[in-house]
Amino acid sequence: MSCDSLRKRLIARLDPVESWSPERSPIRSDFDLNPGMARPAKELRPAAVLVPIIMHDDGPTVLMTRRSDSLASHTGQIAFPGGRLDPGETAGQAALREAFEEVALDPGVVELLGLGDPYETGTGFLVTPVVGWLTKRPSVTPSPDEVAEVFEVPWDFLMDPVNHRRDFYDREGARRWFWAMPFEERYIWGATAGILKGLFGRLYGDEAEPLSAAAEDAA
Repeated sequence: MSCDSLRKRLIARLDPVESWSPERSPIRSDFDLNPGMARPAKELRPAAVLVPIIMHDDGPTVLMTRRSDSLASHTGQIAFPGGRLDPGETAGQAALREAFEEVALDPGVVELLGLGDPYETGTGFLVTPVVGWLTKRPSVTPSPDEVAEVFEVPWDFLMDPVNHRRDFYDREGARRWFWAMPFEERYIWGATAGILKGLFGRLYGDEAEPLSAAAEDAA
């Protein structure tokens, strides 16, 4: 089976890109595993990330980045290309713009298939995951001020529940739980892992055998 199975599932189960609205409410969040965690009092700031799925003969992968160690926040963390929306932008436009600015990903090679569940971060952002489809590995060049590394992770690894684990850290006497998906020497965690967990639920959550369905899509 080709990647067509996955592409059809994404189109069928994600929200249409044109349905995006700034009034969308969060469906998933950093607070899902931390119901007692204090929420920011201010209005959520809109942001978007691009989840680029790349077709390969041996199965699809997801393009991800490792943030630069020189950034003021979230240094060295694994992330999707993305950031805040500029005034007047849609989530799809912002995701493509940020991907071009961060890794020089040509918007012309990306087909936007749909939107994942809006995700509220503990830092006060409302992040819209925008799923993009690429028919081959793109040419990318990391912006050294923002990105230390660009790499790919197999889709079937990210969609295997065996690789989804709950980790925690303790800070100032409080314990915070988060999703994590360690891959080789890279530690995918926090909002990035939470967004991937949300995609898994959206695509395979009602399957009797989700792992088999995900493996079939990745074939």
